[in-house]
Amino acid sequence: MACNSSNEHRLTLEPEKQILLNNHTEEHFTAGDIVRDIIIGASDGLTVPFALAAGLSGANVASSVILTAGIAEVAAGAISMGLGGYLAAKSEADHYNRELKREQEEIIAVPETEAAEVAEILAEYGIKPHEYGPVVDALTKNPQAWVDFMMKFELGLEKPDPMRALCSAMTIAIAYILGGIVPLIPYMFIPNASEAVLFSVIFTLIALLIFGFVKGCFTGSKPIKSAFETALIGAIASAAAFGLAKAFNP
Repeated sequence: MACNSSNEHRLTLEPEKQILLNNHTEEHFTAGDIVRDIIIGASDGLTVPFALAAGLSGANVASSVILTAGIAEVAAGAISMGLGGYLAAKSEADHYNRELKREQEEIIAVPETEAAEVAEILAEYGIKPHEYGPVVDALTKNPQAWVDFMMKFELGLEKPDPMRALCSAMTIAIAYILGGIVPLIPYMFIPNASEAVLFSVIFTLIALLIFGFVKGCFTGSKPIKSAFETALIGAIASAAAFGLAKAFNP
């Protein structure tokens, strides 16, 4: 009787568990690569043209010249950074494809060794031999799943998006341009560089604070700390450039 009562209790709980399962939705952030590209592009875009403009201002160069040099640097920087992002993503894809081919060849040439590696991987998670045995057998009967398992759990590689390289290049380049425009805006409207640089500092530091705060929210670090760290890095870069320009052009 006790056994039947236990079974009835278990059965009455199952619909409730099913309802909870149906209502449970996991939300994961899946745009990490795009956010990383934006951070790379925007951080350099805000900092490098800012330092360049500050340095030229310290050398008593006219606003029109600073603006021209700044626009040229933004264009060159966006192309360079975008190309770097493209090549980096392309290299990751090439590396993945090489390892994929190697794993595909190994499960054919040395299946016993590869099966033993699957067992070792599962054992690292505390799974006992009698528990992972059926899993190993099932994987060895499905070559595609077997290769996917080895790529992910042995090598730690995820299949890259075919459009990743182009998307990375465009994202970094656009972020660099948007960031680089900010410190140059005052030079578009203020002819006197010594006055324009003050507004450029204010605009850029505010942008760096906002950018650092948003970056902290996305990366999981403390947003306020991230904001001040990002602004500090930009301030140091511009101050160094301005000081060097002043030193060589008193």
